[in-house]
Amino acid sequence: MSGTHTVLYDPHGLIEAELPLDRAPYEALVTAVLAWTDPHLEPRDYEQIALQLTGHARAVAADVQRHAAALPKNDGRGALAEVVLREAAGRLSAPLMGTAHCAQNRARLVQALVVRQIGKRCR
Repeated sequence: MSGTHTVLYDPHGLIEAELPLDRAPYEALVTAVLAWTDPHLEPRDYEQIALQLTGHARAVAADVQRHAAALPKNDGRGALAEVVLREAAGRLSAPLMGTAHCAQNRARLVQALVVRQIGKRCR
């Protein structure tokens, strides 16, 4: 236990794997954010939206990683997933800014990861 919260040790992501992702609210958020032309929000509002999208991007990336790990080593889909995951990790490591541009970048990242995630399940 650390401070006022408990730190869970889950190196294989089993807890997260058991929780289905609720896509609908995030799909709606991604659609809304990508439709912005000049929203005039406060910087803290952009940051909160980007944080929500970042959390969902991390959850989807973990799901893509689990599916990619289950593929045979010579399957090209696994290699493509690894490229997408490396790019996602780089984009997620960028600091959040209180701007529409930052929130839209996170929305594009979620969109790209979801396409990869759905592609893994449909094949």
